[in-house]
Parts: sequence; C-alpha cells; structure tokens
Amino acid sequence: MTETLASLAGTTVLITGAAMGMGKMYAQLAVADRAAHVVLWDINGELLEAAAAELAGRGSEIHSYAVDVGSLEAIEAAAERVRTEVGTPDILINNAGIVRGKYFWEHDQRADIAATMAINTLALMHITREFLPAMIAGGRPSRIVNVASAAGLLANPRMSVYSSSKWAVIGWSDSLRLELAQAGHRHIKVTTFCPSYIKTGMFEGARGPLLTPLLEPADVTKRVWQAMKEGTPILMMPWTVKLSTALRGVLPLAAWDLVAGRVFGVYKSMEHFTGRK
Repeated sequence: MTETLASLAGTTVLITGAAMGMGKMYAQLAVADRAAHVVLWDINGELLEAAAAELAGRGSEIHSYAVDVGSLEAIEAAAERVRTEVGTPDILINNAGIVRGKYFWEHDQRADIAATMAINTLALMHITREFLPAMIAGGRPSRIVNVASAAGLLANPRMSVYSSSKWAVIGWSDSLRLELAQAGHRHIKVTTFCPSYIKTGMFEGARGPLLTPLLEPADVTKRVWQAMKEGTPILMMPWTVKLSTALRGVLPLAAWDLVAGRVFGVYKSMEHFTGRK
C-alpha cells in the first residue's frame, strides 16, 4: 500500500513553468503545505520574479531560476545551481509545456516541431535525470509528477506534434514508475497526469468534446496535488478521458472515428483554437 505524504513539511519542491498559471498554483500549494524550500523554474524572468515576490514571506524559502527547459545546457546549469544552493528536490513537478495547434504540414521544423518535443518531452526526461540519482540515494519519500495530456492517449486533428510529445511522456513516465518499483526504489512514486482541456489560456479557442467541459485550473491543481501525495500512478481528468480511452481500445477504428468525430466531437475540438496570445 502506498504511503500518503501527510504534509510537505521540511521538503524541497521544484516546479517548472512556475511563473504563471497552474505552475504558480502548484507553488502556492507547496507553500500552503509547509514545504521548506520551493524552487521555481520558468523562462519568463519578469513573471518569475513577480511570482517569487508574491510567495515570499509565507513560511517557505523561495528560490527562482530563469531557465529555458528546451535547452539541455540550460537545464544542466540550473540543476547544478539547485544542488549547490538548495539541495536535492523531494518533489519534482514537471509542469512546463507548449502547444502548437495546426495541421502537421503547417508546422515549422524548429519553432514548432523541435521546440514542442524539446519542452514537452525531452525536458521532463533531462530534468528528472538530473535529480533522480540523488533522490534514489537519499531514501526519503519522494514524488515526481509528469504533466502529460489526454492528447497523449487519443489522436486528434491539429494536434499531431503536441500529441506525439505527450504520448512519449506517458510511455516514459509510466515506464519510469515501473523501473523504480522493480529496482526497489519504492520511496519514489511517479504520477502521470493526463487532463483534457484546462482553462489556462494555453488552449484558448478549443472546445471541449461532449460531456467534457473545460477544466478549472484551481480544481485541477488541487486534485493533482492530492494524487501526488498519495502516489497515484496515473490521473485522468475528467472521467470522460478514461471512457474515451476504453472505447478507443475496444471499438474498430472506423467505428471509433465515427464516435469520436460525430458523436463526441473530439476531432473538431481544435477547429477554433487560437492559443495564448
């Protein structure tokens, strides 16, 4: 049985994409949960400092680092600073991500394809690899949350590159969970988070499929936080994500395309996507 973390008192929490949106909400939850150190990573230095100032003075020591997680060199440099200045994280929230909503042939090779894979997929692997050996050696109850997407479970038009980045995250993240358990490192639990569209502005213009309203960020972060503390292996939100995944697994492809496209409206959900300005 998984041991639930009663609180984060005395722990170090590192969050990527922490300057705004759900990343900042996770930081607020870490402070409220009495974490000793909260480490904020984000590429936007101005917003990062504003977030750090907002969180300061509430009981946790706040550490902010401007980091381009799309660069392995930047990750390595920032991770070394964290190890030296703060220590090894006990909780790692791999939250940073980007989306490009267009047909595959409209994607730019570097700005869209390479950037999406670097930030949404490789960054999670590189960041985790930087800290995991010390997390293993430390023996303390630890958690890793990898933010994937329902798009990593179900294909969708205008999301080919984004979906592929999240499919990769799901496969790697759940394999990591199994590897840690198999190798006897059961003090580290991995949670893979697969949500549908969330009202953060990142998916502005997207329409939720049938029975799948856009999720409220505050509700989502609280649910992820609880799943993290409980060591839940995978979290899908809302319930229709799990239903759709099950239907996709049992229906013939032609039948699923009909259900997803005409009944649930999944295949039309990105038709009016504009994204965050």
